[in-house]
Amino acid sequence: MKEAAIAFIGLGLIGGSIARGIKREHRDTKIMAYMRSTARLEKAREDGIVDVILNGIGEELTQCDLIFLCTPVEYNADYLEKIKPYLKPGAIVTDVGSTKTDIHEAVIRLGMEACFIGGHPMAGSEKTGYENSTDLLLENAYYLITPTAFSSEEQIKRITAIAKAIGSMPLVLDYKEHDLIAAAISHLPHIVASSLVNLVKDSDNRQELMKRLSAGGFKDITRIASSSPEMWEQICMTNSRNLAFMLRRYIGSLNQILEKLEEKNSQYLYELFETSRDYRKTFSEKAGGSIAPDYSFTVNMADEVGAISTLSVILASKGISIQNIGINHNREHGEGTLRIAFYDKETMDNAWKQLERYHYDLISN
Repeated sequence: MKEAAIAFIGLGLIGGSIARGIKREHRDTKIMAYMRSTARLEKAREDGIVDVILNGIGEELTQCDLIFLCTPVEYNADYLEKIKPYLKPGAIVTDVGSTKTDIHEAVIRLGMEACFIGGHPMAGSEKTGYENSTDLLLENAYYLITPTAFSSEEQIKRITAIAKAIGSMPLVLDYKEHDLIAAAISHLPHIVASSLVNLVKDSDNRQELMKRLSAGGFKDITRIASSSPEMWEQICMTNSRNLAFMLRRYIGSLNQILEKLEEKNSQYLYELFETSRDYRKTFSEKAGGSIAPDYSFTVNMADEVGAISTLSVILASKGISIQNIGINHNREHGEGTLRIAFYDKETMDNAWKQLERYHYDLISN
């Protein structure tokens, strides 16, 4: 990686995680950052992640080899014009937005195709902000790279090197293709999850039994509905054409399912579940999507005083860090009593081996 100085315009969850990953691998890289929340930038400086806090868009950017736009997608294009006068020869501007057409069209309009390459790290969390960033968030996640018509191979290699340095898997593709893919696998699922949650809210009785009993499958497929409404409103509006296209196809498939259900066509329903199951099994678990990979398993154990403490001590004695631990109150899909989550697969596998030695009843997710 050849970048000696890198600036971040916005330093939230994704920007902060990229900055942390860069500092982890290249300690001497000078990192500058600008955002409206000075307190968060002060924290980033205390953490040793940010070296220079910028007061605005100005002359200091002329030192930078690379500038990351990490603000909400609707603002990234506005910053392009502001930073353009301060770009030194050979500098690259990139972004981390989950939609690419708007930013690429702005780049074309501003005549910046020779210095811009789009980016989309496909990882995230329901939580936001620099305080939730981690140098592990983007590990083993796809990092999509969308060059312009004027991007050179050398420029693409530089962005690819950044992605590899933070542990991501770079993949180069056309920005228009990116937005259609994102509409299908990321943006539509958020609309589906949110609509399902609202369907239950509007259909529940006064005792709220649907809400009380919702667990297992329902919580799994609606987990992403907990994400930021402001962020997802912006994402959907900047990819509305592709999203509308995929939504029409989805509505068509739901109408067909409704028709077959009313006909009591059991064979159609069987094939629906069978084909989706078989295709789902072909999905790779090595890369994260819009939500970070789930490194967890469950444990069947008696509800006894000190049971959780004993398990925690066993793992702690081996230096195994637990990301999260919780009790499964409803186990409709055969989950164990206790769900334990870890930061990465290696830690999860090590924890599994340690607990097996103590004859715990373990269930993989």
